[in-house]
Amino acid sequence: MTKKKSASMAFDVSLKRWVSAVATLMMLAAAFQPASAVAEAFPPKIHIAAGERVQSRVVSVGIGRSTVVDLAEEVADVFVSNPEVADAVVRSSHRVIILGNAAGQATVVLFSRSGRELASFNLRVEPDTSDLSAIIQRMLPRANVTAESINGNIILSGTASSTADAQRAADIAARFAGEGVSPTSILNMIAVKDQDQIHLKVTVAEVERSIIKQLGVNLNGTVGFGNYSAGFNNSSNFPVNSSIVNQAVGGGTFLSGDTNITASIEALQRDGVIRTLAEPTLTAISGENASFLAGGEFPIPISQDDGEVTVEFKKFGVGLDFTPIVLSGGRISLRVKTEVSELSNEGAVSAGGITISALKVRRAESTLELPSGGTLVMAGLLQESYTQSLDGVPGLMQLPVLGALFKSRDFLRQQTELAVFVTPYVVSPIAASEMTRPDQNLMPPTDAETVFLNRLNKIFRTSTDPGTEPYHGEVGFIYK
Repeated sequence: MTKKKSASMAFDVSLKRWVSAVATLMMLAAAFQPASAVAEAFPPKIHIAAGERVQSRVVSVGIGRSTVVDLAEEVADVFVSNPEVADAVVRSSHRVIILGNAAGQATVVLFSRSGRELASFNLRVEPDTSDLSAIIQRMLPRANVTAESINGNIILSGTASSTADAQRAADIAARFAGEGVSPTSILNMIAVKDQDQIHLKVTVAEVERSIIKQLGVNLNGTVGFGNYSAGFNNSSNFPVNSSIVNQAVGGGTFLSGDTNITASIEALQRDGVIRTLAEPTLTAISGENASFLAGGEFPIPISQDDGEVTVEFKKFGVGLDFTPIVLSGGRISLRVKTEVSELSNEGAVSAGGITISALKVRRAESTLELPSGGTLVMAGLLQESYTQSLDGVPGLMQLPVLGALFKSRDFLRQQTELAVFVTPYVVSPIAASEMTRPDQNLMPPTDAETVFLNRLNKIFRTSTDPGTEPYHGEVGFIYK
C-alpha cells in the first residue's frame, strides 16, 4: 500500500508540474503577442486601473454605438472636442459612456475633482464593421477577410481562395453598407491565393454571298412618215446597283429611208462569296480585364464651333475584350465582347471634297459560364436582304413578249451568316525554352536560290523522307 500511494503522489506532482508549465507558456505567448492582434477594433468596454496613465489612446467607436470606460479613480468632468462626432456622459463617479454620433474624429479628456487629467482618448467614429467581418467569415469559411472602416469607407483585406470569393466578399460589403453608399467607397484589397490564368480563344467565322443581276434595253431613233418624223429614246436604268458600270453591251442599228432605230442590250450577272475568319487569342488573370485589337485607325474630320477642323481616329479590325472569373469546380464565368470591322464604301460620306469611309461592323457581346476547354457557339446571326427594281415605259412594258424591249431589271440578293466560337482554358505559364517563335526558322535564301528557284526563304531538308510513314492519331483536337 505504501508503494502504490507514493507512486500515485509522484504522478500527481508530475501532472501538476506539466499543467503549470503549459499555463506559463500560454501566459508568455499572450504577453509577447502584439497588442494590435488581441485588441478589438471596436472595444465595448475599457478599464483604467489606479495610477495608470492613459494619454492620446486611439479608440474606435461605432456610429450609433457606445463604449463604456470604467476607472478606478473618481471622475468629475469630461471634455469632448467635437460634440457632433461623439458625446460623453458621466453615469457615475467611476464610469463614463462614450457615444458615437457621426463619422469623424474627436478628443475626449477625463478630469478628477482636483482638475487632474485622468485619461485622454483620440476617438475615431466609424461604421462598426465587426458584424460585417463576422458575416463574411460565416458565408465564406475558406476566406480570411477582415473589414475595416476609414472616413466612412469600407476596406476589405486578407486572403481568399479564389477571385469569386473575393468578389462575393465585396458584394456582401456593398449590401451591408446600404443603398446610399457609392460602390467606390468599398476598397477591395483581398489577395487571391494562386490566381488562375485564363487563355481565351475566339473564332469568328463569316460567309457572305451576293448575287447581282441586271438586264436592260436601250432604244432610240426616229421614224419618218413623208414630211413628218417622230423620235423616241428609252434608256435602261439600274437604281439598285447604280455603282456598277461594266455591264456587257450588245446591239444593232436599223436604217430604212427616214427611219433610224438603234437598240442596245446591257446585261450583267455577278456572284460573289466573301469568307472572313478571325481567331484572336488572349490570356488574363482571373478577375482582370484584357483586350486585344489587330487592325488600325482611320481619321474622321470633326468641325468645331470656331470654324476649325479637328481629326478623330476611329479603330477598326479584329477586337477582343473579356473578363474571366474562375468559379468553384473549375468552371469559368466569362464576359466576352468580340468585334470584326472593316472599311466599306457603303454608307461613305463625302463633304468638302473629302470622302469619309464607313465601317462594316459585326459585333457580339455576352456573359456566359462554361468549363475549362468547353466551347460555346454564338450562332444564328443570319442576315438576308432582297432588292429588285423594274423600270420601263408605262403600258409598253406590260406587253407579253415585246414588253421586255421597253423595261430594265436590276436585282440584288445578299446573305450573311456569322458564328462566334468561344473557348476558355485554365492555363499555367511554361518555360521560355519550350517555346518556338514563328520567325525562329525563317532565313533569307541566297541570291542563286531566289533567281533560279523563286524562293523567298531558305528550305531545310532532313535526311529521311517525312512522307514515307503514315500518320496515326486524332486530328483537330487539343488534349490537356
